Amino acid sequence: MTFHAASREALAAVELTLLDVPEGTAGSLGAELFAVAGLLDREVGLRRTLADSSTDPSSREGLATSLLSGKVTDQTLTVVTAAVGARWSSPRQLVDGLESLATTALLVSAERAGDLDSVEDELFRLGRIVADQTELERVLTSRSAPVEGKLALVRDLIGGKVAPTTEALVENLVAQPRGRGLVPGLEALATEAAKRRERSVAHVISAGPLSAVQQEKLSASLQRIYNRPIALHLEVDPDLGGGLVIKVGDEVIDGSTRGRLDALRRRFA
Repeated sequence: MTFHAASREALAAVELTLLDVPEGTAGSLGAELFAVAGLLDREVGLRRTLADSSTDPSSREGLATSLLSGKVTDQTLTVVTAAVGARWSSPRQLVDGLESLATTALLVSAERAGDLDSVEDELFRLGRIVADQTELERVLTSRSAPVEGKLALVRDLIGGKVAPTTEALVENLVAQPRGRGLVPGLEALATEAAKRRERSVAHVISAGPLSAVQQEKLSASLQRIYNRPIALHLEVDPDLGGGLVIKVGDEVIDGSTRGRLDALRRRFA
């Protein structure tokens, strides 16, 4: 999600409240923030009222407190009141901000549990699985299908097989897509997990599986090229014929057999 200038400032200020999250509570904080974001996404009038920068911030904070007291933890209430008291570029960006804060809280929870590497890898792999199974993607993104049915399918697929943070992030994406595609949404979440580890992400497509030694050499080479740690997200595509296709941000390095053949065809076209 892209934030405008005022919203970036608001998000940065509210994120400071996450520094005080007690050990062991970040996961529940994330889940409750997702729930609040979902409420404001559904209730247009409430969203506009809580994001109306022309009103007194204390009034907006008081309204949020009266609505949520006793229904969420004190920590969640602290974050939400800080958010509604800030100045956002639009009511919609307030919802975006709460969702971003929820994601950060869950990633903090995974980091403290030592699961952040697993979460990043699981999100990326799930994105590849969904991308390869169009029927699964169709069912999980169907607007006519009941949300509970889609969540039940998600739980059948990954429940107990992935880290709790991964499950919570995927369930929110399925339940509250808010215009996002499922595959791009999963990839964006994997990238957020990588950023949490202060690493860039290299999407690597190879004709066959890379060995551990090959992965280590590739990661070291990319780190030298980009002068920063690089996380590898690996995908196998036998149609490449050989070599690798590497994408880091907007830059694509195509060293595949297919890519070289395509380049030759363009030269002689």
